[in-house]
Amino acid sequence: MIHKLFTWPIDTIMMVGKKVKEEADKELYDVEHIQKKLVQLEMMLEMDELSEEQYDKQEEVLLAQYRIAKQLEQQRLKENLEE
Repeated sequence: MIHKLFTWPIDTIMMVGKKVKEEADKELYDVEHIQKKLVQLEMMLEMDELSEEQYDKQEEVLLAQYRIAKQLEQQRLKENLEE
Protein backbone atom coordinates (compact mmCIF):
# COMPACT_ATOMS: atom_id res chain seq x y z
CA MET A 1 0.00 0.00 0.00
CA ILE A 2 2.78 2.43 0.90
CA HIS A 3 4.46 1.55 -2.39
CA LYS A 4 1.35 2.70 -4.27
CA LEU A 5 1.32 6.00 -2.39
CA PHE A 6 4.85 6.76 -3.49
CA THR A 7 4.60 5.52 -7.07
CA TRP A 8 1.14 6.92 -7.84
CA PRO A 9 2.41 10.41 -8.87
CA ILE A 10 5.08 8.88 -11.10
CA ASP A 11 2.61 6.41 -12.64
CA THR A 12 0.18 9.26 -13.33
CA ILE A 13 2.88 11.40 -14.95
CA MET A 14 4.00 8.47 -17.10
CA MET A 15 0.41 7.74 -18.15
CA VAL A 16 -0.17 11.39 -19.11
CA GLY A 17 3.15 11.48 -20.98
CA LYS A 18 2.22 8.35 -22.91
CA LYS A 19 -1.15 9.85 -23.86
CA VAL A 20 0.50 13.10 -25.02
CA LYS A 21 2.97 11.11 -27.14
CA GLU A 22 0.12 9.10 -28.70
CA GLU A 23 -1.75 12.29 -29.61
CA ALA A 24 1.40 13.90 -31.02
CA ASP A 25 2.14 10.80 -33.08
CA LYS A 26 -1.43 10.78 -34.34
CA GLU A 27 -1.11 14.43 -35.36
CA LEU A 28 2.23 13.86 -37.10
CA TYR A 29 1.85 10.36 -38.50
CA ASP A 30 -1.84 9.66 -39.07
CA VAL A 31 -2.26 8.91 -42.78
CA GLU A 32 -5.80 10.29 -43.04
CA HIS A 33 -4.89 13.45 -41.15
CA ILE A 34 -1.93 14.09 -43.47
CA GLN A 35 -4.09 13.46 -46.54
CA LYS A 36 -6.60 16.02 -45.30
CA LYS A 37 -3.81 18.53 -44.74
CA LEU A 38 -2.53 17.95 -48.28
CA VAL A 39 -5.99 18.59 -49.72
CA GLN A 40 -6.32 21.73 -47.59
CA LEU A 41 -2.91 22.89 -48.76
CA GLU A 42 -3.92 22.37 -52.39
CA MET A 43 -7.10 24.38 -51.84
CA MET A 44 -5.12 27.21 -50.25
CA LEU A 45 -2.84 27.32 -53.28
CA GLU A 46 -5.79 27.38 -55.67
CA MET A 47 -7.39 30.21 -53.71
CA ASP A 48 -4.12 32.19 -53.79
CA GLU A 49 -3.78 32.02 -50.01
CA LEU A 50 -0.29 30.57 -50.46
CA SER A 51 2.52 31.31 -52.85
CA GLU A 52 3.92 28.48 -54.94
CA GLU A 53 7.08 28.56 -52.81
CA GLN A 54 5.15 28.29 -49.54
CA TYR A 55 3.11 25.47 -51.00
CA ASP A 56 6.20 23.55 -52.11
CA LYS A 57 7.82 23.83 -48.67
CA GLN A 58 4.72 22.72 -46.78
CA GLU A 59 4.00 19.95 -49.25
CA GLU A 60 7.53 18.61 -48.86
CA VAL A 61 7.10 18.40 -45.07
CA LEU A 62 3.70 16.73 -45.35
CA LEU A 63 4.93 14.21 -47.91
CA ALA A 64 7.86 13.29 -45.65
CA GLN A 65 5.41 12.77 -42.78
CA TYR A 66 3.20 10.73 -45.10
CA ARG A 67 6.06 8.40 -46.04
CA ILE A 68 6.90 7.83 -42.37
CA ALA A 69 3.23 7.30 -41.53
CA LYS A 70 2.90 4.67 -44.25
CA GLN A 71 6.03 2.89 -43.00
CA LEU A 72 4.68 2.89 -39.43
CA GLU A 73 1.34 1.62 -40.69
CA GLN A 74 3.03 -1.22 -42.55
CA GLN A 75 5.10 -2.11 -39.48
CA ARG A 76 1.96 -2.27 -37.33
CA LEU A 77 0.23 -4.49 -39.88
CA LYS A 78 3.26 -6.78 -40.07
CA GLU A 79 3.43 -7.00 -36.26
CA ASN A 80 -0.28 -7.81 -36.07
CA LEU A 81 0.11 -10.57 -38.66
CA GLU A 82 3.04 -12.08 -36.76
CA GLU A 83 1.04 -12.26 -33.52
